[in-house]
Amino acid sequence: MVLIAQLATSQGIRAPLPHIADQVFAELVSELDRQGVSRHVSADMFGMALRTYRRKVQRLRESSTLRGRSLWESVFAFIKETGLSERSQIVAHFFKDDEEQVRAVLTDLCVSRLVMSSGAGARTIYRATTAEETWGPARSTDESVDDDLVIALMYREGPLTVQQVASMIHEEPAKTQTRLTRLVADGRIQVVGDADEPTFKAEVLLIPLGAEAGWEGAVFDHFKALVSTVLLRLSDNQRTSPKDCVGGSTYTLEVWPGHPLEDEVLGTLQRLRGELSDMRHRVVNDGSAQERPRHRQRVTIYLGQNVIADEDDNNE
Repeated sequence: MVLIAQLATSQGIRAPLPHIADQVFAELVSELDRQGVSRHVSADMFGMALRTYRRKVQRLRESSTLRGRSLWESVFAFIKETGLSERSQIVAHFFKDDEEQVRAVLTDLCVSRLVMSSGAGARTIYRATTAEETWGPARSTDESVDDDLVIALMYREGPLTVQQVASMIHEEPAKTQTRLTRLVADGRIQVVGDADEPTFKAEVLLIPLGAEAGWEGAVFDHFKALVSTVLLRLSDNQRTSPKDCVGGSTYTLEVWPGHPLEDEVLGTLQRLRGELSDMRHRVVNDGSAQERPRHRQRVTIYLGQNVIADEDDNNE
């Protein structure tokens, strides 16, 4: 989300963003469907009843009344423009759309706290909420969060207070406090700051290659490193030079069975991982006896590799 915000405002641009949330949902639905995931399973993955899921998918399709916009977006825009709208007025305006779907959109807008309602039946009145009403205190959930993900957050974002961590992982502060106390006792995170308002940080984030648990933290840490680098480059008007310490490059190499460099190309990631793991071990051990200075440099290197089998264009 930080990356999207930065791209939307880079170099003075103010790109429109009203489609982002709906587009993310719609494209996820399309991709799940392309991968052969049934709608029943997809609905369960989104935490929705199948009927609710189907209605939301249908609501995000183009409105029959206003072409080029989803029904959800069209109803929301109409309510914002009119100020106060009765349900009967809204249904009449979207007469080309199914009334049940229009009413479902109104319910969804109210649940999402984008719209407030009062009254009952056809005389129910709707108005768009203010920014303060929309972005009030977020409701916490009881979903469990992997400890490694929490440690990754604290490694990249720390030091953080209990309230900050709880807000990030959408957890009750009391439950977060218990979690952090346990992680401190296990030696996985450290307490900094005064006793009145302690903050927590993680000095080390190490998730073994191939670990069955903790992959969420590893994915977050890798993605965070990549996004942070991109954001820093977006804020820097200077062009990258070979001597720069900040930046990234992407290399695509085409090899095939029997190519003289096939093994070297495919084994590069494994070799670099080994070299960097050894470097990290030496950095930690060589500095373990020294007191950490207040001002330090954190050097982040991220690596990724993907192998895609392409067919010969001449054989298509």
